[in-house]
Amino acid sequence: MWILYALLAAFFAALTGILAKIGLEKIDSNLATAIRTIVVLIMAWGIVFITGKQKGITDIATKSWLFLVLSGIATGLSWLFYYKALQIGEASKVIPIDKFSVVIGIILAFVILGEPVNTKSIIGSLLITAGTLVLLLK
Repeated sequence: MWILYALLAAFFAALTGILAKIGLEKIDSNLATAIRTIVVLIMAWGIVFITGKQKGITDIATKSWLFLVLSGIATGLSWLFYYKALQIGEASKVIPIDKFSVVIGIILAFVILGEPVNTKSIIGSLLITAGTLVLLLK
């Protein structure tokens, strides 16, 4: 089931870039990011309340709070830079560079989380890197 969720995430992430590029016309990228963030905030809390999960907020450990806040900061910075790049660059070039985060994520999972790296992940990372570089060539 996780594969279905991952594929849906990839589809909507791709759609996000295209919709954002269209929406960024004649608007500041930071303002656009703030609008997007409000929509995400409303959707996320809406789902929490619809599913009744808000009761679990008091059970969250301090360590989890810390890392969720840091993750939120990283997300916010990612979105701000992504929207700025989309505003001034071509979506067909910005989106692949943004997806290079897959390779960075694999490296960070190895370094920080101690997750194993195998031949498949190395080859996949090299292919993603090569594909990103090919798309950037004029």
